[in-house]
Amino acid sequence: MADQSEPLLLSADDSDVDHLINPEALTFDNIVEQSLSDFGFWQLFQVVLVGLALFFDAQQIFITVYTDAFPTWHCLNHTICDPSASDLCNLPRSAWEWDGGSKGRSVISEFGLECSSSLLRGMPSSAFYIGAIVGGFFLALIPDASLGRKKLVMLSTFAMSVTSISVILSTNLWIYTTLKFVIGFSRSQTWSYALVLISERVSTRWRPRATMIPFTFFVLGFMSLSGIAYLAQHASWRYLYLYTAVPAIFYCIFLYIFALESPRWLHLQGNDEEAIHVLKSLSSKNKAYLESLVSQLPLEQESVEELPRYSIKDFFFRKWAFRRIVVVMIILFGLGISYYGVPLAARDIDVNIYLSETLNAVVELPTFIITPIILEKFSRRSSVLVNTLLGGASGVLCFVLSLLGKTGVAFAFELATFFCARTGFNLMAVYMVEMFPTCVRSSATMMFRQALVVGGACCPLIASIGRDLPSVSFAIFGIAMSGFGLFVLILPETKGSSLCDTMEEQEKRDQVMNISNCC
Repeated sequence: MADQSEPLLLSADDSDVDHLINPEALTFDNIVEQSLSDFGFWQLFQVVLVGLALFFDAQQIFITVYTDAFPTWHCLNHTICDPSASDLCNLPRSAWEWDGGSKGRSVISEFGLECSSSLLRGMPSSAFYIGAIVGGFFLALIPDASLGRKKLVMLSTFAMSVTSISVILSTNLWIYTTLKFVIGFSRSQTWSYALVLISERVSTRWRPRATMIPFTFFVLGFMSLSGIAYLAQHASWRYLYLYTAVPAIFYCIFLYIFALESPRWLHLQGNDEEAIHVLKSLSSKNKAYLESLVSQLPLEQESVEELPRYSIKDFFFRKWAFRRIVVVMIILFGLGISYYGVPLAARDIDVNIYLSETLNAVVELPTFIITPIILEKFSRRSSVLVNTLLGGASGVLCFVLSLLGKTGVAFAFELATFFCARTGFNLMAVYMVEMFPTCVRSSATMMFRQALVVGGACCPLIASIGRDLPSVSFAIFGIAMSGFGLFVLILPETKGSSLCDTMEEQEKRDQVMNISNCC
């Protein structure tokens, strides 16, 4: 393996001489690493542009918190009605009224669900997550070569936005629930598409920092939804969908015009000239040098028919790929249980629920600063291992301290557990991208995401245990995070490694790494 301290490519002035002597040194991976070694303004612009997709994605994930909330009401006939003691469903309709005088402020009030079962009221939200799970598995079957990274980000966001706008035409609960399923299906892999596109357009050095930008936009999107909902609190719930979906439509247009395709994906399709053109756009200072490389590329342009095809089935036919994706999904399952479950179980600690949820959201932001620092200073495996062990210990301590009545300290460890779960997710996102080649990276990212979602789906059951034995769910979350985190020891170390493009290239690199480790 080449010495990482030496330049991967020589300067443009020496390229003609040295490539004649050593032409095999000119590989596309080396070209990408050298040309994108400096993280300039245009690269930052491209990362921010794609990362904004998660801003709108977060809004649609959490929008039902406001649109499907149970609205407040007041009494009209105080002789038979007492808001603090009366059961709404036991009162005649003439004895009470919704606050604001309009029944259209919430899905529950407009569709008359105030006396329906919790299962029926929660059906739209459940349909959304079911759609996300079904869409995740279905879209993972689509080969990476079908559309390209840029179009997948744009189309998934556009489909989500158009369907969200169509929600305003819902005339009953069943139409609304169906459209929520379609929204969940449409945006199920937006996160995966955006992460892969961003990671393939930056060099190894800048990847940990660049991949944190879309995660930051996700949290900001969640926070912005609170402000939008507050401004629209006296309007119909339909306006909230409009206020969030219409800007997303304009964003998709902007994305289609200005976003660049992944140069690695273009190279994998045999389109090296266009890949070089993208690199020139991303790194204007190396434009002259990149232009000189077009005629020197040792790779012949292959026809579409000659190019090898890869899909999700390659994970099952290659033992190393199957082992890696299974281990990654196991770790993400444990992190998903903790990430989604800890805030849900916060009600078991005797603290203000609104304060706890706010602090859980705020505590995510520092993780996007700390994660790149950890990845730059420590190995991938040790970072994930230590983080999951610390998170597990925090969960167990939260349980013990809660039993001892030390609520304040227990809540601090609850925040620490959630912090470690989020940090672990960030670490694994970068780690996973580096473990799989370009040809299947998108599919691997989708399965990565699905494991997280499935873990989250188990949270309500675990959190409900805490009602019988207070805070025991935190111990379960902590043990799951640490126990499943131990599987990281099976994975290979990838720190400092550039990205591979094909399965064969990944296998050759792994063999070289194994030989070097043995020596």
